[in-house]
Amino acid sequence: MKNVLNKTRSPLKIPLPHGKFLHLGPMKTGQISDGAADLPAMKKLIKDGQIEIVGEGTHPSSASAAPGAVHESTHGHAQQKDIRPKGNR
Repeated sequence: MKNVLNKTRSPLKIPLPHGKFLHLGPMKTGQISDGAADLPAMKKLIKDGQIEIVGEGTHPSSASAAPGAVHESTHGHAQQKDIRPKGNR
């Protein structure tokens, strides 16, 4: 996996293999497969200076987390931490 950085101030729709796209916000990074970096469309975006390959990424694994560590969600609302009585909704 490779990390891709959007160097523009506008969102990009980056074509990937098999008809898929990576939607990348301004100044944000995303991950692509190693084979996707060799596509002609990807090379054109790199040549134009719109994106940059910033390094090798890895998949997060549960083995790298500390034992007993709580996985917190990175999307959506924060988990509710207080316990309410059953009828209080």
